[in-house]
Amino acid sequence: MNFLKLALIGCFCMALPARAESLMDVYKHLHANPELSNMENETANYLADKMDNLGFEVHRGFGGTGVVSVLKNGPGKTIMVRADMDGLPVLETTGLSFASRVVKKDRFGDLYPVMHACGHDVHMTTFLGTAIEMINNQDKWSGTLLMILQPAEEISHGAKDMLKYGLFEKFPVPEYNLALHVNSAMPAGTVGITSGYALANVDSVDITVKGVGGHGAYPQTTKDPIVLASQIVLALQTIVAREVDAQDSAVVTVGSIHGGAKHNIIGEQVKLQLTVRSYSDETRNMLLNSIRRIAENMGRVAGLPIDKLPVVELQNEYTPATYNDPKLSSKAMNFMSEVIGNENVLSTPPVMGGEDFGRYGRTSERVPGLIYWLGAADPIEFENARKEGRQMPSLHSPFFKPNSTIAIPVGVKTMTKTVTSLFNE
Repeated sequence: MNFLKLALIGCFCMALPARAESLMDVYKHLHANPELSNMENETANYLADKMDNLGFEVHRGFGGTGVVSVLKNGPGKTIMVRADMDGLPVLETTGLSFASRVVKKDRFGDLYPVMHACGHDVHMTTFLGTAIEMINNQDKWSGTLLMILQPAEEISHGAKDMLKYGLFEKFPVPEYNLALHVNSAMPAGTVGITSGYALANVDSVDITVKGVGGHGAYPQTTKDPIVLASQIVLALQTIVAREVDAQDSAVVTVGSIHGGAKHNIIGEQVKLQLTVRSYSDETRNMLLNSIRRIAENMGRVAGLPIDKLPVVELQNEYTPATYNDPKLSSKAMNFMSEVIGNENVLSTPPVMGGEDFGRYGRTSERVPGLIYWLGAADPIEFENARKEGRQMPSLHSPFFKPNSTIAIPVGVKTMTKTVTSLFNE
């Protein structure tokens, strides 16, 4: 990695007069004032005002706190750029002078510290910078630019709500959907593109394992749900190991197990909570069906009656996999290479994280989409961590501190170049 070149990218971008300086002010404001999912009212109004001042046609309160901004610039394609707005219930410990000290009530009335621990502040600032560049260079492109600020990505509601509210009915259906996401495991100054499946289906599954309680000294009089739950946990491991194609990818993780109250009591039930990850819909359906089959049949093996078989519940809200259109991915790699160099545009593997951006490509219109990674780690700290075998603070960490002075300008340059080039195809 040429860190001198990365430093020059950052210095060049930050040397752009008032525009770059004002973007950093916007970033610091957004970072210091995060809001929780579906409660992004101040954030939405703050950015909507700026989009309005730039000359966009602005629609507020779309699908909740969402904002849709439209710029019509003659005939041509419609291209959509999306950024997410919500923060996380995390107590920030970065030590930054503009660190969040916000404490707010969530939608259930509980108080939480709030932090932009997933980089949505960087996303929004890059979004605004792209809008500024597109306005300032209207003579270099023709078409309709659809820019959306989406709420509630962290709880997988935002994209669904905006589509349900009529995003593709009330506004032109785009030819392409674009977004970016910071990556804490890549140095600032780089971007990463994954062709095909990029992020996973994310499902949450609850299993209630029932039993017949009693005294721990007389287990023969009981049906022990803790033993049964343990057997289910072990049996679930065979799904990925023996039922999923070895060339496919999947995850079945039991993240929580709760049961029992005292040393000498065999309880009535145990609760399991699972996260299930996959890429294709076929693999997703197979995983969910297998979980149900294993849980219920393990109950039968234990001799439980029908009314006491394990109950498997799939949470209604899930995050669908994100698929990056291969042709669009290839084009974007070429476009971005022109502005930050081939060596800084990386081909990245898919990950098992989730992002609801994928919903915009799963409507009946099947709009080709691309979400790419924006390197966010400080290059020097990244190199030191690599040499020492340390991990950089990850997304959702209270220590996550992106190098915004490099990442934001690179995000603006790569997104602007991609959008402009697609308009001019």
